[in-house]
Amino acid sequence: MAQKAHLLIVDDEANTLASLSRAFRLEGHEATVCDNANKALDLAKSQSFDLILSDVVMPGKDGLTLLEELKAQGVPTPVVMMSGQAHIEMAVRATRLGALDFLEKPISTEKLLLTVENALKLGRLERENRDLERRLGKHEIVWKGETMRRVMAQVERVAASETRVCILGETGTGKELVARTLHERSPRAGAPFVTLNCAAVPAELIESELFGHEKGSFTGAAGRHLGKFEQAQHGTIFLDEIGDMPLTMQAKLLRVLEEGEVERIGGERAIAVDVRVVVATHRDLEAQVRDGKFRQDLFHRVYVFPLRLPPLRERREDIPALIEHFALQVSATNGWKPMRFTEDAMAALQEHPWPGNVRELRNAVERLMLLATSDEVTSETVALALPTSVAAPDSALTGTGTLADRVRAFEKQTILAELKRNHHQISNTARALGLERSHLYKKAEQVGIDLKAVKNEGDR
Repeated sequence: MAQKAHLLIVDDEANTLASLSRAFRLEGHEATVCDNANKALDLAKSQSFDLILSDVVMPGKDGLTLLEELKAQGVPTPVVMMSGQAHIEMAVRATRLGALDFLEKPISTEKLLLTVENALKLGRLERENRDLERRLGKHEIVWKGETMRRVMAQVERVAASETRVCILGETGTGKELVARTLHERSPRAGAPFVTLNCAAVPAELIESELFGHEKGSFTGAAGRHLGKFEQAQHGTIFLDEIGDMPLTMQAKLLRVLEEGEVERIGGERAIAVDVRVVVATHRDLEAQVRDGKFRQDLFHRVYVFPLRLPPLRERREDIPALIEHFALQVSATNGWKPMRFTEDAMAALQEHPWPGNVRELRNAVERLMLLATSDEVTSETVALALPTSVAAPDSALTGTGTLADRVRAFEKQTILAELKRNHHQISNTARALGLERSHLYKKAEQVGIDLKAVKNEGDR
């Protein structure tokens, strides 16, 4: 093969190490061997390999545990497992843990060399994908105006520190993007960035997700599971929607933040973790504390540096740049020709209230590009794709009430109008507004709409 690989071979049998390394070296590859999982983990973290080939059954730490720890510590090298005692459950578990392949001993030289070739191809594709993501700016924060300039100045200032950051903002404003930027511009950038949406995980599972569990610790715990804190070792953990975390879990999280240790469910010892914690919420945490829904001691632990993200309606000067950015992404993803947004289309989109913020705008750009009948998106296309005549409430028309009251009233009227257009179908309404279904329920609750009652009324 034209491309040569550097391999790490892990097996407790000396004969296996000798035969495999000889076979690879004859093909021009470089092979490093070791006979135990602990040494393999150190080698994988300190050197660069194209592929790790590991036996499953070894004294002490087995190959599956090694695989789990490699993935948890952010080692990107693909791993192939091999075993002379293979069974389907073992292969399934290895695959779920992230193994590239599972080989049954004895392994033919041809099969081994084909596996290496596939691993090299996969590595090349992943590198090309990362390069493409960088070119498309998949995780790029796009801004032009003064409002976001001030926000990004704060991001730059706090990124290099170990300070805990609490990102505040409405749904769809880009809180995870900011958290990722904080990580990428910090000294921890080479380590994992791990996320958990506290609102999306059932209360009975969130402890296992955060702290992990041991095999047999509860029904269904078929093997050891490393929690998000261990997965983020030496990196950053991002806890999104922390305001929705159950109170019982808040107490356990507080202990981890205070002591820097986690204990897996069913575990017998504490495990030291070194992670930076960044949290986010669309809720008013100070109000949550006053109402007894969020622990005051945890609030003081995570609310060290609050970072407020403005809603899109407060940064309308950024909308043209965002539209151009999303249009480029959509075109590249779908293999479409570049599409231009006319000035009147841009103006119409800048006037839209965007209750779903940047996420809604991104979805709208894709919908507009699909609806366009030429290589341009015009104001007529915008009128077709977005609500154009939402009856504004009296407070918005007459100019009475605070700005927050007027915005809330307009958002309420927008949601009600879109519900009517979609015959009170919640999923279709959420899609039209560029929101996830759960986020539509939260937004409706904020503006005083009982979606269940509205849906029941529509069904009648």
